[in-house]
Amino acid sequence: MKLIFIHGAPASGKLTIAKALLRIVPGRLFDNHVAIDFVRTIFEFGVPGFWELVHDVRLSAFEAAAQQDVPLVVTTYVYSEPHDRAKFEQFDAVVQRHGGELLPVFLHTAEDEIVKRVGNAERGRRRKITSVEGLNRFRSDNNIVPVPKPNCMMLDTATVTPNAAAQAIVAHFGLAKS
Repeated sequence: MKLIFIHGAPASGKLTIAKALLRIVPGRLFDNHVAIDFVRTIFEFGVPGFWELVHDVRLSAFEAAAQQDVPLVVTTYVYSEPHDRAKFEQFDAVVQRHGGELLPVFLHTAEDEIVKRVGNAERGRRRKITSVEGLNRFRSDNNIVPVPKPNCMMLDTATVTPNAAAQAIVAHFGLAKS
């Protein structure tokens, strides 16, 4: 299994690019908020045990996909160093244990572009951060950086369209188009 690990700050375009990528390569989407939304059915957001269960859901999903030889999974994530390092290493270990490969893509964009995107109505429907104040608070509490892997691809989503970003990911990692 190949796990495309698209990460970056809120409103950097992770889900948009993941969907564009999956229009040109066959694979499955495991959006960051799928696990969060599932855990919200059990717990209130952020209470003790919430984030631990979110991580367990993600890890179980990747383990199941790898065990069942799902060829490609694209996931989105907001990675914060050093808080998420051990979690990321667990994801990588699951994929490698099954002979797969984790392929990281870090998205970044200009501040003015993120400010424009954060108020998007779809973000509100998905219960994501929707205000500049919330975004600034989140970013001040988290160190959003690329994962510590030498093959991490960097993309500036203010300078490329989602389709161009998807094509660049395909080319960078040598993915087979559908």
